[in-house]
Amino acid sequence: MNNTFGKALSMTTFGESHGKALGCIVDGIPAGLAIDEAFIQSELDRRKPGKSKLETARKEDDKVEILSGTFEGLSTGTPIMMVIFNGNQKSKDYDNIKNLFRPGHADFTYFHKYGLRDYRGGGRSSARETAARVAAGAIAKLMLQSIGIEIKSGLCEVDGIKAKSYDFNYAKSSKLYALDSEIEAKQEEAILSAKKRHNSVGGVVLTVATGVPIGLGEPLYYKLDAQLASAMMGINAAKAIEIGEGIASTSLKGSQNNDGITPNGFSSNHAGGILGGISNGDDIVVKTHFKPTPSIFQEQDTINTQNEAIKFELKGRHDPCVAIRGSIVTEAMMALVLADMILLNMGKKMEHIQKIYN
Repeated sequence: MNNTFGKALSMTTFGESHGKALGCIVDGIPAGLAIDEAFIQSELDRRKPGKSKLETARKEDDKVEILSGTFEGLSTGTPIMMVIFNGNQKSKDYDNIKNLFRPGHADFTYFHKYGLRDYRGGGRSSARETAARVAAGAIAKLMLQSIGIEIKSGLCEVDGIKAKSYDFNYAKSSKLYALDSEIEAKQEEAILSAKKRHNSVGGVVLTVATGVPIGLGEPLYYKLDAQLASAMMGINAAKAIEIGEGIASTSLKGSQNNDGITPNGFSSNHAGGILGGISNGDDIVVKTHFKPTPSIFQEQDTINTQNEAIKFELKGRHDPCVAIRGSIVTEAMMALVLADMILLNMGKKMEHIQKIYN
């Protein structure tokens, strides 16, 4: 199983949903970066469960501990290891699925690939693992912020209810990180209505990076857009990614989709800030589509490990819309990709190398 993401800056995560702890190792951060532990914790607090009735009832403090890679508040250039201890597992809730496969989950594929699986909340396949990604992403964000790159996100669609305007400042204070205050109530109603019916809904997250310099991306096989797509698709329940105009570009003419270039920059941003796999200096714009949470409390058809057809009802605590907390994870993954690309780009011109060594 490959648990490492990135090249010049890499993240390796470990741990399971109902294990003792989970965490990450971030390798490649240059020495001398100010490590703001309060900021890292604030990022985890944004993602942690149990903050409202719109999320799972599982309550976790998600307190992060830095075990290595820092000294007197600065990165040392060595691997930064962080750990988050689990504190509110209810593994008994999963006893009834020990020998069966939950529809829409990774149970079936993990079992057939490895011959066994941790059935307690999905083990390694659980979205709980994304807490480690957010911790790693917070380190990457600190690095990006030091050079003027900011990342923001919010829900632009829930259960087909689409935002008509995007206000990222409003999203920061919204319980569901909604981008449009005018339709937030309808989106919340859709989530709570599905929850009441023991069902779930999907959603779409808009993630934007500003202040990105020209030149990030490693053609042909480590393109910026390709790695962003890989990063977002690697998030639990993500089923589709759009960059820039995305799917809508397929119904445009070339004259409509091309971004005019002026001495002051681009006249539009249909490309989402990326041309030929390389950042063009405009905002990086990504939409991540999340499927409805597969954990629903209705009777479902499945099979057990003996390939026998059965009916079952799920127990446990689950998000009625994973896109809400998924919003924070998209920021973390975008930060990791951009930080990786920043480091990879540093040696692409002789003038960069000469500035350091002459």
